Amino acid sequence: MPTAIIPRHGVTIRVLSRWKHLLWLGAYLPIAAAVHAQPAAETLAESAPPRVAAISAALQPFVERGNLAGAVALVGQRGKIVHLDGVGLADVESQRPMRGDTVFSIMSMTKPIAAVAALICCDEGKLALDEPLATWLPEFKEAPHNTITLRHALTHTSGLFSDQRNTGTLEATVARLAKQKLQFEPGSRWMYGPGLTVAGRAVEVASGMPFDQFVAKRICEPLAMDDTGFRLTPEDEKRLASTYAYNSREKKLTRSKFDFFGPMETRSPNPSGGLYSTAADLFRFYQMLLRRGELDGVRLLKPETVDEMCRVQTGDLKAGFVPGTVYGLGVGVVREPEGVTAMLSPGSFGHGGMLGTQAWADPHNEAVMILLIQRVGLPNGDGSEYRLEFQRAAAAALAARP
Repeated sequence: MPTAIIPRHGVTIRVLSRWKHLLWLGAYLPIAAAVHAQPAAETLAESAPPRVAAISAALQPFVERGNLAGAVALVGQRGKIVHLDGVGLADVESQRPMRGDTVFSIMSMTKPIAAVAALICCDEGKLALDEPLATWLPEFKEAPHNTITLRHALTHTSGLFSDQRNTGTLEATVARLAKQKLQFEPGSRWMYGPGLTVAGRAVEVASGMPFDQFVAKRICEPLAMDDTGFRLTPEDEKRLASTYAYNSREKKLTRSKFDFFGPMETRSPNPSGGLYSTAADLFRFYQMLLRRGELDGVRLLKPETVDEMCRVQTGDLKAGFVPGTVYGLGVGVVREPEGVTAMLSPGSFGHGGMLGTQAWADPHNEAVMILLIQRVGLPNGDGSEYRLEFQRAAAAALAARP
């Protein structure tokens, strides 16, 4: 019987490819013991609780109807992955299947990672949330830009606006942003914009490191997020999910030429949306936040810093993309669960991406839900039916766990 070989942190887990609903454990348990202690993959698949298997089943109709080429879904609780599975295809033309280790362009799911980079610098006294950005970025010294703080940048209340693409280097991009007219007085409104791009540049200046190197050395390496970065290696490209658009006239998916950031060899790291990652890596990131800044004995942030990041920062301002959500520092926060967030607890936090990706961490239930797809043209990816059905199935599976 053919097998798929999934290497992870020095351990190879051999998975029988005929089984669709596998529990990809191992990476987040005491690894060596977990691998030797688990029964054969066939036994795991046969013994998977029905409600866990129902997570993939909830996504399958969207693939069969041609709304999605495929998806990867991950559900974790109390520090362990209870479901990680791919449905459909990562590439329709070659018939390459979605797998648990498929790589995705996560777009704005980059923002929480950029926020953590800035908060690491705050913990080290190199940046401060309520100091003017002009303290580190002299291009912001001219009024009214001199009133913008790092907190404004991280909460999308700065008054800056752009489509969030880089225009040249990160330094040049931020210099251009500093010359634009503000859309409103900083702190008076919420408007999704390039604040995390500006925060990323502040990280460069404060740390003395290029932003991509800072993320790699201070976040990805300590958290063993081995498949996360701003550029793809040739091996990464073999695992990259292709992007599709829905052709309403022909009623089918077509390969998209979507290229938001330009050629790989010339693009600069974009703190607002430039990262590639996998479901398993993102789980580790959100698990670190659920553990208030620490994972596997490695501390990235002070506990009180994570608390500040994940609390409501926007007060009574209208913020977020779906009802009941507001904004923290680089993350959306659920204040009043309803609609697509009805199954989450108040205080849950996370972020989505332009191509339909989403992650939520629920501190009350110690749970993480991650859905990764690659589709352009979604009217509101944050409130999509894909996320709703996935999160309903995930919540039902978690509720059934002992």
